[in-house]
Amino acid sequence: MNDIAIVTCSAPINIAIVKYWGKRDNELILPINSSLSTTLSQDDFKTVTTVMASKSFQRDRVWLNGIELDKLDRRLQNCIRNLREKANERKNERNFQNMCLHICSYNNFPTSAGLASSASGYACLVYAIASLFHLEERWAGELSTCARLGSGSACRSMYGGWVKWEKGRNQADGNDSIAVQIADQRHWPDIVVLILVFSQQQKPISSTEAMQRSMETSTLLPYRAEHIVHHRIELLENAIMTKNFDTFAKLVMQESNQFHAICLDTYPPIMYLNEQSKSLIKLLSKYNEYHKMIKAAYTFDAGPNAVIYTLKENFQELKRVLNYYYPRSEADWEPELIPDQLSTYLDLPVIKNALKHIIYTNIGGGPKVWPSGPHLLDIATGLPYAEKVHAPPPEPSEPF
Repeated sequence: MNDIAIVTCSAPINIAIVKYWGKRDNELILPINSSLSTTLSQDDFKTVTTVMASKSFQRDRVWLNGIELDKLDRRLQNCIRNLREKANERKNERNFQNMCLHICSYNNFPTSAGLASSASGYACLVYAIASLFHLEERWAGELSTCARLGSGSACRSMYGGWVKWEKGRNQADGNDSIAVQIADQRHWPDIVVLILVFSQQQKPISSTEAMQRSMETSTLLPYRAEHIVHHRIELLENAIMTKNFDTFAKLVMQESNQFHAICLDTYPPIMYLNEQSKSLIKLLSKYNEYHKMIKAAYTFDAGPNAVIYTLKENFQELKRVLNYYYPRSEADWEPELIPDQLSTYLDLPVIKNALKHIIYTNIGGGPKVWPSGPHLLDIATGLPYAEKVHAPPPEPSEPF
């Protein structure tokens, strides 16, 4: 066993509440502004990755969701090389970093859920390889800089709870652009997160291409980065630490609105929101107005699907409102779900067959090692267990 090692880890996805949009360095993936996110529970969404090192392996090989990659893309290679260099600097006596790696990874959520898997995927990869190489951080956030080389938002999935990605500014190597946890997953247990999937189609323009277009043409983007984001993050951090939902919710919605205003300010304009997205914005705005307080907040990333934050005390009524206005079939619509007074005030059309998934989850923890597996790679062959890798990921639970 001296010439073989194996580790299995899992890592969460995260949802940006202050958006990362625009890079000042495309190679190091350094953002033009800091960002803020919530980490979601691994009970509902996670990437699982097994990494195995052996002297018998001839080259690095990677399997993603049951399919072996023909070649490793540049960002994946950058992550692995960076971790090997760090391990070699530490002169690890077992020397696993100089062996070839077999890496097998899968997501437990369907790609159709509209959730970016790159954040959890690269965070899991980095955490697993670092565990295999016995890499201890020499400074807080060091491993998050490795994850950032694969996908910018992946650095935020290196921690649970509430996480800030600091843009950094001073170091040419980008080592001051790190993720930091501002509060763990136990800090605000009353927060509930809902994910509404209106579209399962591939977005018309990738985030990478869209960011570059915004950097080149939007006049609002640099103004936001220089004059708005820092103060907004300060206000949000304070709202999170004091558990002030009204302030938190208002800022989250304003941030989402401004992000999509930048997309429209880009030329040619980028339109990620669809008619259902806009209808939800209108619904939640009127719903909060009806109660004369903010009971639910929306945010949209680079796509039409919504993330809603609410408190546990408001969840049951919000559930009925969403079921009323977005029944997933003709037969599912129940007119008695909400009081006549509320439906009269909202005065919005019922949109049937528009909602594909609705998923309930909570704030969760960061990456973790599975001490006893189960592993995705057969230790005898170094190859994936077919039944574990090729099976389709389970659909997320739908409490509605």
